[in-house]
Amino acid sequence: MKAAVVNDAGQPLSRPAVMDTNPERGQEAGLETMCETIRRAVAAAQLTLSDITAIGVATPGLMDIKKGLILDPPNLKPWKNVPVRDHIARVFGKPTAYQNDANAAAYGEFWVGAARAAKSMVLFTLGTGVGGGIILDDTIIEGEHSHGGELGHLRIAMPDHGRLCGCGARGCLEAYASATNVVRRAREEMASWRGPASQLQAYYTANDDEFTAKIIFHHAANGDELALKIVDDTAYFLALGACAVIATVDPEMIVFGGGMTAAGEWFRAKIEHNVHRFGLPYPTQHVKIAFASLGSDAGFIGAAGCARLLVRTGGGAQVHS
Repeated sequence: MKAAVVNDAGQPLSRPAVMDTNPERGQEAGLETMCETIRRAVAAAQLTLSDITAIGVATPGLMDIKKGLILDPPNLKPWKNVPVRDHIARVFGKPTAYQNDANAAAYGEFWVGAARAAKSMVLFTLGTGVGGGIILDDTIIEGEHSHGGELGHLRIAMPDHGRLCGCGARGCLEAYASATNVVRRAREEMASWRGPASQLQAYYTANDDEFTAKIIFHHAANGDELALKIVDDTAYFLALGACAVIATVDPEMIVFGGGMTAAGEWFRAKIEHNVHRFGLPYPTQHVKIAFASLGSDAGFIGAAGCARLLVRTGGGAQVHS
């Protein structure tokens, strides 16, 4: 869990407080850890709770945003139907906003990050999975059942033959383009590689336990053909996801966040090239493809921004005033 105090301009007032979630201890212990993380964040900013106007909380997994509940999160067993929003509001006596973690990260980038000059944007978060957030006409798209913007589960391959996703379906973007699945695809490519001798393959043989997407991108940047194929395919898959969103909602910006974006401009340019190849000509001519700028701070900055909105608008998901 990570928390920080953020001011009205979207600036954190200290380094974030971080505590282990330890979900196996149960949801009551988890809620208390959440509260303690907030207390530590306030102390780190050299403030008191009386200085805090509102609190924003963002969590992963299945949720009911309207009711403020974590429902049945696969990575937080045995938590179930946890009243996060109401618990935090009751303990601290502050207006409390509750949001999906990817939506919060999207709002952070929209408010003060890479998309701060845009009126609409879509964020793809690339990590263990692929998350997403959509903001159109200054509104966070939560969806009727709190699962709008689940971009990792866009189908980019035939469901009968595509790669198996963690959700149990086949062909999802996440099964191809998350950092976890980039590594899986790399292992498969190495097993059948018939191209030139590969430094990536040699590294993997000697360092299987330390084989990550970062290593793959490092070797690609140094010209390794096998690593370049994996990165090129990743850019292709991400572009297919982006094109589907562009055809659906026509945003001003598509933003990618997560560790793989540390590869820099050359990787962004590969995604953009494929977007122009496969997307609808007119909108893709105008959409801006960018990498996120807030890093791992985007989630708590965006959560704080949602709390700010709660106070400014009296509720709802409107963002810019």
